[in-house]
Amino acid sequence: MLKVFFAVVSLSVCMGLAAQSTVSGYVYVDNNNNGVFDKREKGIGGVAVSNGKEVVLTNQKGHYQLPVDNDNIIFVVKPTGYRFRNDAHNLPEFYRIHKPQGSPSSFQYKGVEPTPPLPKSLNFALYPQNEASDFSVLVLGDPQPYNQDELDFFSRGIINDITPSSGAAFGISLGDIVGDNLNLHQPYKEIVAKLNRTWYNVMGNHDMNYEADTDVLSDETFEKNFGPNNYSWNYGNAHFIILDNILYPDPRDGKGYWGGLRPDQIAFLKNNLQHVDKNKLIVVAFHIPFSNEGGGAIRPDDRKALFDLLKDYENCLLLSAHTHYQKQVYYNQADGWLGKKPLHEYNVGTTSGDWYSGELNQEGVPDGTMRDGTPRGYAFLNISDNRYNLRYKVAGRDSSYQIAIYAPKIVVRNSRGRAPFYANFFMGYKTDKVEYRIGNGKWTKMQHQPGFDYNYLLKVMKYDQTETVISGRRPSAPTSSDHIWAGVIDKNLAPGRHTIYVRAKDRLGNVFLQQQVYTVQ
Repeated sequence: MLKVFFAVVSLSVCMGLAAQSTVSGYVYVDNNNNGVFDKREKGIGGVAVSNGKEVVLTNQKGHYQLPVDNDNIIFVVKPTGYRFRNDAHNLPEFYRIHKPQGSPSSFQYKGVEPTPPLPKSLNFALYPQNEASDFSVLVLGDPQPYNQDELDFFSRGIINDITPSSGAAFGISLGDIVGDNLNLHQPYKEIVAKLNRTWYNVMGNHDMNYEADTDVLSDETFEKNFGPNNYSWNYGNAHFIILDNILYPDPRDGKGYWGGLRPDQIAFLKNNLQHVDKNKLIVVAFHIPFSNEGGGAIRPDDRKALFDLLKDYENCLLLSAHTHYQKQVYYNQADGWLGKKPLHEYNVGTTSGDWYSGELNQEGVPDGTMRDGTPRGYAFLNISDNRYNLRYKVAGRDSSYQIAIYAPKIVVRNSRGRAPFYANFFMGYKTDKVEYRIGNGKWTKMQHQPGFDYNYLLKVMKYDQTETVISGRRPSAPTSSDHIWAGVIDKNLAPGRHTIYVRAKDRLGNVFLQQQVYTVQ
């Protein structure tokens, strides 16, 4: 009798452990919008579900099963033609946090409270929606407010600049949601919610729990406020992947951070991509550029792992931020990229610009021009089927403003010496065609000439040379910009005002025009 008793107890313990070592449930269409999987509602087959590492597909009845441990976020990879419910801040409800022990209580910023046992069936509701194959995505780099004043700058300078008619299907913020003060995550969410669009967030190096002694704990507050920091979804004929590519503390010396990916993240990426059609456009968004721009660099083996997993996809785009300047990078075989065509990484200009520096404008918002001369702003990723195009929008300016010209205001007719002028094509790459003409003259090729942006230098020098206080904080020192072109003013024209026209055609087929007047005397 005693043996039977112990056998029953042992069986019960094993069954209890099994219940918490796996999770299962259904992905279904919530026809009556009540958030409950009712008997008459149908499951959806072929939907990917993940625990952050393994990725499985639901069967024909919409059922899935995954292993779990004591620190998982179970989430669904949104299929094309469906949506999730959004919470009060327009963040999609596509996940369930499973942390029975909760986050470390010693952290300065609160993490996740201990979560209750997983239900017998963890179900996820989906709702059908129409998704055009042509759509746009709002992309914001580094809002990074360090205090309430800078949150207000972000709200008035960026969010208020985005018009309802922009037509973006959803938006992505590319990390450094805030500047170290993780209590600002909540007001940030409230501000972005004004856009009334589904929003996805990347974790940045200023969104971490600095008390963490291992990388898997550095995201506890981020997970509480935003959910998983490695996940994916489909929209139209595109597949989007979000990655946290910050290793903290730096595994080399335990100090600071290093750009890279943990083995479980690489496993998630591999397991996720095996369910993604090779004809889709793959968009991978993260914070630190894989080009090693900015602080933190990238662990070489991790870049190779990413490149190897993406090489069979003909249409790919990488999105990063972090640097507080703007740059186009194209990887080829010399960089370890083995795809059929170069891999494009767009290092997006930031919404905070040069960390909210510079003179205040009429609205009381700092100028914020970045160190490469790119004004603060945000980007539009425009997708057509499995192809993409990009457009940068300068905050507070018409969308046509894509080039800044620096030229003398007045030159002496027939004087000796050259009179160069410069064009900063904010989205430019060295192979783009940039030309100029003066008045009705012929179009002449401009020379690609990376260097400091003279207009930005003037902004810095104004602070250095003034003997009276100027509003706002002094801008940072300039950095070399790789999207500068040079031309020469004609000083032999008749006295009077003349117009310089600059025309840029980028490698994506976009054409932009800017003009500026100078005087011959």
